[in-house]
Amino acid sequence: MIAAAWPRSAPDDERLLHVDPRRARIADACVRDLPGLLSPGDVLVVNDAATLPASLSVEGADVEVRLVMRLGSDRAWRAVLFGTGDFRTPTEHRSAPPLFDVGARLRFGAELAATITAVDADEPRLVDLLFASDGAALWSSLYRHGKPIQYAYVREPLRLFDVQTRYAARPWALEMPSAGRPLSWSVLTELRRRGVTTAAITHAAGISSTGSTSLDLRLPMRERYVIDDLAVATIRAAKARGGRVVAVGTTVVRALESSALEHDGELAAADDEATLLVGPGFRLRVVDAILSGMHPPGTSHFALLGAFAPSPLLARALEHAERTGYLEHEFGDSMLILVQKDP
Repeated sequence: MIAAAWPRSAPDDERLLHVDPRRARIADACVRDLPGLLSPGDVLVVNDAATLPASLSVEGADVEVRLVMRLGSDRAWRAVLFGTGDFRTPTEHRSAPPLFDVGARLRFGAELAATITAVDADEPRLVDLLFASDGAALWSSLYRHGKPIQYAYVREPLRLFDVQTRYAARPWALEMPSAGRPLSWSVLTELRRRGVTTAAITHAAGISSTGSTSLDLRLPMRERYVIDDLAVATIRAAKARGGRVVAVGTTVVRALESSALEHDGELAAADDEATLLVGPGFRLRVVDAILSGMHPPGTSHFALLGAFAPSPLLARALEHAERTGYLEHEFGDSMLILVQKDP
């Protein structure tokens, strides 16, 4: 499939491929059709994490720092370093950065600097950072000097506005939770009008690529999530009335299923880190269906879809999507894996 090169202006018109695992059927639709594909009583669960400006340029060096994981406080982060190149260069083609030792100080702007506190023994591009500032001073300088992580297939540099969902809240995501990107207010309003409830969790969506095959095998890294009491009550109420839990994106699946795994199979409020890898054969305890982007085979995102539909059906769906011109990646079209209820 071809990657969508820019956010599109009419998300309701974007394509939606409906995959029904029970009937082994695939059908073409549009995002605006989503309310008609769900049923009264269902609950749509979104990830409301806002996308951070997680890319920083080091002053005096041709080095880009991408934050990949928060380490217990707003000052402490794990990051991956990139050498010469810009957003038009695929990550795997970026040159290696210079080697840094523990104690090296990186400056990103007049009031934003960090010290390297650890260097990974196997992957020296992976480092731990401690920012010099904290609180409001850190956040304001991060937003002043940072930029959203860029993708080589986009036609021009992305603005921070371009990588936010409409319901973005806590600034936790390092890349956009892109499955929710096409959900417009008109679609969300129509869902509610038809009796579909919504719930929000927050999951710190991580980066999609480090440029290193061996380092990519560590993805997704530990990702913080929060599920509050209101979300739990909304999801339990949907389950009690026979409704389905439809996750918007892989991050929502990992958060909800991580909570259930930690609480004897029952969803519970949690402020924790997701380490769970979901794939074919995984027994889903909370989530019944997923709205996802178009992900190529070989990625962790595509592997997760195997928990919702058998591999031959997913392969047939992707073959159909490619043949009929669906677009992939962050600004691409969508796939809904959901068993359609009988009329």
